[in-house]
Amino acid sequence: MRIIFLYLAFCAAANAAEAYTVIQDVEYTRPAGVSVKLDAHVPPGDGPFPTVILVHGGGWTAGSKTAAFVLPLFEPLTRGGFTWFTIDYRLAPEYPYTAQVEDVEAAVRFVKSHARQYKADPARIALMGESAGGHLVNLVGARNDVGVVAVVCFYGPFDMLQWAKVLEGKPLSKPMQAVFQIQELDAAGMEKIRQSSPAIYLSRKTPPFLIIHGTKDEAVPYSQATLAVELFKKIGVPCELITVDDGVHGVINWEKDAKFTGYKQPMIAWLHKTLR
Repeated sequence: MRIIFLYLAFCAAANAAEAYTVIQDVEYTRPAGVSVKLDAHVPPGDGPFPTVILVHGGGWTAGSKTAAFVLPLFEPLTRGGFTWFTIDYRLAPEYPYTAQVEDVEAAVRFVKSHARQYKADPARIALMGESAGGHLVNLVGARNDVGVVAVVCFYGPFDMLQWAKVLEGKPLSKPMQAVFQIQELDAAGMEKIRQSSPAIYLSRKTPPFLIIHGTKDEAVPYSQATLAVELFKKIGVPCELITVDDGVHGVINWEKDAKFTGYKQPMIAWLHKTLR
């Protein structure tokens, strides 16, 4: 019941914004005959508008473009006046890594090639992701083979090797087994983890990042956020951190108490500043 209520609440908030057009289930890529879709949220006016592509979490194995745990980000993007998209991507274990990365990059290319149709500005595209989606936008943004100009990451792992070290001596999580097709962190497993680590791809072509992370996150430790800030500082690329004091894992959990939702206004301000 709570999930239904949240969805209706966010739909109502979006409808309250002036005359957004929502175009659902648009196929943006079809790898090996698999249809992968997005929803487009287009503001009124002529545009082109600064643009955000939202990538859901779910441990690389679950979730969707309208999953409950990503819904809290809908309303701020609409209130911010962006053209924005929420995307599906292929899930593990049926589609192991790197399928998810390929789909996120395909979404950026689709938005650029169809920018006029959705009033998007192809020169002002940001990626936003939470949890596993945060990892994906971190990775795509760090490499930046698709030319995005900003990334917003909610509690996504950044240094995968450092994160994996925390897991040493513990059973490997089912999502990590599923997406990376490994059973243990032996040499071969660690090499797969290393190749998926955004940290190793940082360069001067990496765009500015905003990281939003709770201090009581047990799924992805807050130390991943502070480590990322230090790595960005070393290469001279802007990276800002919004700390959610006492925040656990998941924006859907932050919605339970207003003291955890103060990130929304500075996040939108950062996006407008960075996408100006």
